[in-house]
Amino acid sequence: MNNAIEIDRASAPAQQKKQAQDSRTSGIGRDMTVGSIPKHLIAFATPMLVGNVLQAFYNTVDTIWVGRFLGAQSLAAVSVSFPIIFVLVSMVMGVSMATTVLVAQYAGAKRMDMVRRVIGNSISLLLLGGVGVSALGLSLHRQVLRMINVPVEILPQASQYLSVILGGLVFMFAYNTLGGILRGLGDSKSPLIFLAYATVMNIILDPLMIFGVWPFPPMGVAGAAIATVVSQAFSGILAVRYLLKKTDLLSTKASDYRIEKDLTLTTVKIGLPVGIQQTVMSLGALVVSSVINSFGGTVVAGFGAGAKIDQFSVMPVMSMGMAVSSVVGQNLGAQKHERVHETVKWALLLSTSIAALFSVVIFAIPRLLISPFTTDAGVLSVGAVYLRIMAASYIPLAIMFATNGVMRGAGDTLPTMIISICSLWLIRVPLARYLSSLPGLKENGVWWAMVASTLMGMTLSVAYYRTGLWKKRRLVQPLVTDET
Repeated sequence: MNNAIEIDRASAPAQQKKQAQDSRTSGIGRDMTVGSIPKHLIAFATPMLVGNVLQAFYNTVDTIWVGRFLGAQSLAAVSVSFPIIFVLVSMVMGVSMATTVLVAQYAGAKRMDMVRRVIGNSISLLLLGGVGVSALGLSLHRQVLRMINVPVEILPQASQYLSVILGGLVFMFAYNTLGGILRGLGDSKSPLIFLAYATVMNIILDPLMIFGVWPFPPMGVAGAAIATVVSQAFSGILAVRYLLKKTDLLSTKASDYRIEKDLTLTTVKIGLPVGIQQTVMSLGALVVSSVINSFGGTVVAGFGAGAKIDQFSVMPVMSMGMAVSSVVGQNLGAQKHERVHETVKWALLLSTSIAALFSVVIFAIPRLLISPFTTDAGVLSVGAVYLRIMAASYIPLAIMFATNGVMRGAGDTLPTMIISICSLWLIRVPLARYLSSLPGLKENGVWWAMVASTLMGMTLSVAYYRTGLWKKRRLVQPLVTDET
């Protein structure tokens, strides 16, 4: 990967000239190789932030309805499902990330013919992956629930919720892939619009399916899962419709969705470390969840409610990191290295400022923030302590997301994988087991282990960024025309 990858060397100069002329015929997205860097970061990250909030709101709506009206056991049943879902999703998440990187770099290089080929190849890979992951999850989810010490009283409901979500994973993959394509092109607004419609649908369907309002029978936690899957399918349909209507990037010919060997190898080189990273992190999260589950349903529910607030708190800096990847990808494709360094400077300034604000708010009013999820005093107490401890990790997370965003935008994903594995398996997992065994800490030891692993991840990420090795990972060459 040290050398530029030239998959289409046989392209004729005339065809290249045409590609230069129509490189923006799609009429969507932002050209982030020119103009103000902070303006691009804010304009790109803001819709992504709102989109991430809306996507998380899918499951949060489920959690609120289930926790408030079906009780603590049902809330715990939904909460224990999320780490398992994340493990399975992580297996193909790398392909989605690689698609965004390749689309961004080829768009920055004005190579729209390659953008089309990347899109067709990635969609085929992800459809196959979605079906395979769903089948694997449905066949093994009960064994996994028992393996991670899910309390027996919540096992049936957890199985119901998980089965439905796993059966609809292909819809989640479809939306995330299409959204990643648009973000690679510099368009973060359209995925937000699709997600907004789907979120409204989920809000409407949740109570109807949970409690059984005509024409639906009462389905409890399974109804919450069905509402989520239907809404995700709707967002995917909207994304397909938009790409077909507004661009010529999404082909209607089945022959254009063949899996190409060279593109697949390139995608795997970028995406495999991301997929391994996410999978290993998810497996680590399952191990940590097994420690949390051993403290009983109240702690599980408190962690689940607190984690919902926690994920919303880190979304602004996560969105900024994703924006960094797209901005860096386009500018590396255009060989504008000075703009990459400016991107990092502004991203760090913006991210740490936002993280500091959230840390103060979360530390000050944790019980108030958790109260929409439950009225149980024990659950509120556990969740409040969790949030106050986790507030210490927000600024380190902001720094880590920004520097990791540079590496991913460059296609240099192996170091981020190694960093994540080290911080998780060398720090979080063993420290969670040890600290939680201390009588004075118990479940709080798990929360402190999470903070410690974040500090380690930040330190390693900054250290690698400063080596500058990621600069050698440029994937594509800009389009050469007669005019240049």
